[in-house]
Amino acid sequence: MTSQQVQPRVVILTGASSGIGRATAQELAARGYRLVLAARRERELAALARALDPSGSRVLAVPTDVTDGTARCALIEAARAHFGRVDVLINNAGVTVERGWWWDDPDPLRVLRVNLEAPIELTRLVLPEMRARQAGQIVNIGSVAGRIPFNGMYSASKFGLRGFSQALRRELLGSGVEVSLVSPGFVRSEMTRAARLPMPGPEVVARAVAGVLERPQREVIVPPAYRLLVFLDSALPGVMDRLVPPIFRRRYAHRRK
Repeated sequence: MTSQQVQPRVVILTGASSGIGRATAQELAARGYRLVLAARRERELAALARALDPSGSRVLAVPTDVTDGTARCALIEAARAHFGRVDVLINNAGVTVERGWWWDDPDPLRVLRVNLEAPIELTRLVLPEMRARQAGQIVNIGSVAGRIPFNGMYSASKFGLRGFSQALRRELLGSGVEVSLVSPGFVRSEMTRAARLPMPGPEVVARAVAGVLERPQREVIVPPAYRLLVFLDSALPGVMDRLVPPIFRRRYAHRRK
């Protein structure tokens, strides 16, 4: 075993300041990974990094707007400057339409920029070094909304991210670079705070991410109960046409207020 193989892996994690990202940072830090945490909210990000690693040697906070090309490059360079390499990229940053329906949003394409364009561009930045080392891992945080469409812009972004992930995995077969997609259903987070549905905490997703880092898989759907809904939408779309709209009408009703 080489010295590089026994070194803790270096992970860039976007959207790290809250929700799934925060839970994932906590899970991975507990497992000994070296972390580069990225998010727009500088104060929350810095506080999380200090809580996980008061020494500042194992966890680095880099305030980042993933939709900004200069900021994306700065994030990658900060990781390399601090740790010397990037072993894992976790594209977790995500947004949805904040109020009402997507067609009422003054900038609905922002969802595509954060959820789809940013993961593609960040992946493009880290791939050369991973391919040169013949080792690395890309983990994209998708959504069951990428399998069961219910919101035009959000589902479009997550369908796109799923297609990108699956195609990239095939493009990189034999290269030593692994690609996995983790697709959560509803879990408690800032994004789902308006949803009137029973939801587990984001820790279930964090554990799934840690799982694919240790044992790469093509796609993991969490919580597992959502696999049945994914199957129903594929096998019996007419049934889901009747089930999905009432759920999301209730969800969006008070978001439009």
